[in-house]
Amino acid sequence: MSLPRNYQVLEFMRGVELPLPPLQRRPLMAITEMLIAAWNGLKEEHAEVLFHEEEKEVNTLMDSRLNSLFEQNPQWSMLITGISRGRESINYDGSKLEKRPDLSIHLTSRFSRLSLIVECKLLDSKSKKSIDLYCDQGLARFIDGQYAWYAREAFMLAYVRDGATIATCLTPQLEKCQKKSPDPFQTEQLPKTVNTPFYELAQSRHGRQFPNNPGSIDIWHLWLT
Repeated sequence: MSLPRNYQVLEFMRGVELPLPPLQRRPLMAITEMLIAAWNGLKEEHAEVLFHEEEKEVNTLMDSRLNSLFEQNPQWSMLITGISRGRESINYDGSKLEKRPDLSIHLTSRFSRLSLIVECKLLDSKSKKSIDLYCDQGLARFIDGQYAWYAREAFMLAYVRDGATIATCLTPQLEKCQKKSPDPFQTEQLPKTVNTPFYELAQSRHGRQFPNNPGSIDIWHLWLT
């Protein structure tokens, strides 16, 4: 097991005080719209890849399309400075130096290193990509301080291939885990629907398990089909 590296955390956070102010709903909805626009555009040209290839293939397409969209849209370029895929970062105590969240959105309102993190997961029962994977290898990374440990919000992006929905899949899973002691996902608010056309969007809230954390984190779940 790697030991904490406090000097790495201090350097990463130079000039920054926690907790960061939470992002307002309006920019988060704008980012949601951008993610949806990227997905819709890719569906028109690359549907075969989106619905049959591995997650890394889909993420690479999403990264390319998102960067193209923000460069062409003045409204989005006022909000973000760029998107990167698999950008290395450190975890909450510096014991891990090469954490690679799927997508990092760099905001104009924050230092570039304090990215808005988007973790992506396939949901496909035929290939055993289940809600357990979504939670245990996605959501959990925000709870234990591997990703977005400095932030008050993050995104989980699901590429749904098996008809799963937030109401019938994610919410029951989190409800079941709430009955455990301790709850591995520290759920404080079950997914609450956020109205958006055509795709499922919900917001859940979770406590965090690592020392000196900045408080609960809101996870925006966007499920794309």
